[in-house]
Amino acid sequence: MTEKNDPATIQRPPAEIAYADELEALRRADRDPRPPGWLLSLTAVKSFILGGKGAAAKLVASPSLVERAMVTLATSRALLLIGEPGTAKSFLSELLAAAISGDSKLTIQGGASLTEDQIKYGWNYALLVSEGPTRRALVPAPLHQGMSSGRIVRFEEITRCPLEVQDSLLSVLSDRVLAVPELSGDDGMVFAREGFNIIATANTRDRGVNDMSAALKRRFNFETVFPIRNADEELDLVKREAAKLLARSGVPVMPSDEVLEVLVTCFRELREGLSSEGSMEKLSSVMSTAEAVSVAHAIGVRGHYLRGDGGRPEDIVECLAGTAAKDNAEDLKKLARYLEQKASKRPGAAWKALYEARHLLTS
Repeated sequence: MTEKNDPATIQRPPAEIAYADELEALRRADRDPRPPGWLLSLTAVKSFILGGKGAAAKLVASPSLVERAMVTLATSRALLLIGEPGTAKSFLSELLAAAISGDSKLTIQGGASLTEDQIKYGWNYALLVSEGPTRRALVPAPLHQGMSSGRIVRFEEITRCPLEVQDSLLSVLSDRVLAVPELSGDDGMVFAREGFNIIATANTRDRGVNDMSAALKRRFNFETVFPIRNADEELDLVKREAAKLLARSGVPVMPSDEVLEVLVTCFRELREGLSSEGSMEKLSSVMSTAEAVSVAHAIGVRGHYLRGDGGRPEDIVECLAGTAAKDNAEDLKKLARYLEQKASKRPGAAWKALYEARHLLTS
């Protein structure tokens, strides 16, 4: 493996690089039928994502959700993953693309400034001026590349795009063809090869930004990705993912299990508005598992590089104030009440230290 593609030199390697050995082993052992254009069978893709056949689990998700997503992608329907921010929609999309196509990098990042040529194709203007519109002057964008090579295209935050950009997908999803009117002959039409499809994501909080047209919705199967229901599974995932991030940050020591249990409990209760004592105030900020992993990472970095330890409960308060509560004054007040009313009553040294550090919210 070249240094360019060495996972050890990349801050966040794509799934096909990070799990290259697992994918290769699954391909060699895969004897089940594969849909046209797929590198793996559905059973092997499921094993890659959820664990099995020598592959480690990559995320916590419902097996039926993963199965429905795979079946959708093996048909002519596109897949839309929706849910709260931080529920691993993008990661599931990445894992599916890596397992099915061997490439998760054909990605369109949605936003208000996205244009149709950033989705389909653009031009090398120096060549365009000297040669006119030719195949050599065309610069294929992710949709063009995915269709011509038979690979999955990922469309992140599709509802953040202008409606006219979203609707440029209609003919592609209906007829599986992309017209390039500037070119003549065979170059003027790109026909989707086997294996091509689209996985889009959308946050439920943002669906009203530029809600998809009814015509475009009909071309997608919608699948909702829910937060992790089981507290133990969420804690295990936070430990596992935080350990990876800390290792990449040069941190040899993990926060203690007690500290991480307090962290995950705080996130679950502030996210759901429910504690062991009954209902409570929710935060409006995102209190997702992904955010909990980020805070666990910050706690470990803070402890190791500032004090030489693995992180302390008071670091949770510091990180919640700066990361989870953001600049929302009401959320800071809710968080302060949570520490005063809930943390003060919990047994254990870690909860006591968390309570005693409540003044750090406003320092």
